[in-house]
Formats: sequence, structure tokens, C-alpha cells
Amino acid sequence: MELLVATTNKKKLEEIREFLKGLNVKVLSLADCKNPPEVEEDGKTFSANAIKKAVTLSMYTGKLTLGEDSGLQVKALCNEPGIYSARYSGAGATDKKNNLKLLRALKGTPFKARQARYRCCMALADKKGIVDVVSGSCRGFIALRSSGTNGFGYDPLFFVPRYKKTFGKISPEIKSKISHRACAFRKLRRVIEKYLASPR
Repeated sequence: MELLVATTNKKKLEEIREFLKGLNVKVLSLADCKNPPEVEEDGKTFSANAIKKAVTLSMYTGKLTLGEDSGLQVKALCNEPGIYSARYSGAGATDKKNNLKLLRALKGTPFKARQARYRCCMALADKKGIVDVVSGSCRGFIALRSSGTNGFGYDPLFFVPRYKKTFGKISPEIKSKISHRACAFRKLRRVIEKYLASPR
């Protein structure tokens, strides 16, 4: 069976393919679709955006579709950047610009007050509608400075006390076990396995 992942983010797609390894599904991305509709992420929550992506693309392609939305919530910033994580620094946002804006926003905030969490919501839909919605999270702190080059997004700033490192320095093998996306995928994998086994 083909599974369409509603993303153009190559690094995110690589993570997703790794998480789904061993399942009897062929993972496709929007790059494999002809003129896919552009889905505006105008929901007020991660789950609303994930559901909109999954349903819109599934209705368009007729394929089982995974919609995902994730981001960083910083307690001292009233859970910003939240759903705006990818575009936090405005038009032309990049990981570097977003990280610099976050550091400026937290300037003068002591480390112990820089609690944060990564959140991820995933929605699975087929042409009949939503199959299921799952979520995952990972808690940590925002470091005082960038450290490491692994991962993407805010990973060089997301410090995990248990490992005394940022996601930017934690190995991909460890991240694939403890991240917000890993947590959500453990749940989603069970959903997909059940879906594949059910009569349609």
C-alpha cells in the first residue's frame, strides 16, 4: 500500500521513512504528486493543521495520507513559537533566523526558566475521512547558545537534561527513540498496522 506523507521537508521525510521501516507501505511525498493542492496551515492547533493536511491530500489523491504538524513551545514565551515554529522569523524564515530570534526573545532569561517542549501531532486519513490522530512530546530547555549540527529546526538549542546535550549533539539513533516525533510515531505505527490488517 502507498502512504502519502503531506510534506516537502526532506529531513522530516527521512525521519518518517526510518520510523516506518518494516511496514508493508511505500512512502511517498508531495514531490511524487502531480500538482498537489497547497494546504494553508491556518489552524489554531498542531492537530488542526495535521488533520487539514491529511484530509485535503487524501481527498485529492485517493491515497492513505499522513498529515503532520509539529513545533516548539517555550513556557517563558507563553508557548510560542508553537504552530508558527517554522515561520517564526517571518517571510523567508530559515532555521538559523528562527533560532536567532528565539535566543533574542529569551535574552536575560536564566536557564532554569527556559523550559520548553517539542510537540508533534499526526493525522492519518483515507478517502473516507480521518482514520486516527495521535500526538507526542519531548521536554527540555532552551540552551543559552546553539550547539551541534545534527537534526534541523530548533535542535541546536533544544537541551535534554537526561543526556546533557542538545538535539543538535545527540546522535540520530538516540533522537529516534526520545523525540516528540518518535513518541507520536510509536502510536501511529500501531494505527497503520491495524489499518493494513482491517478489511476495506
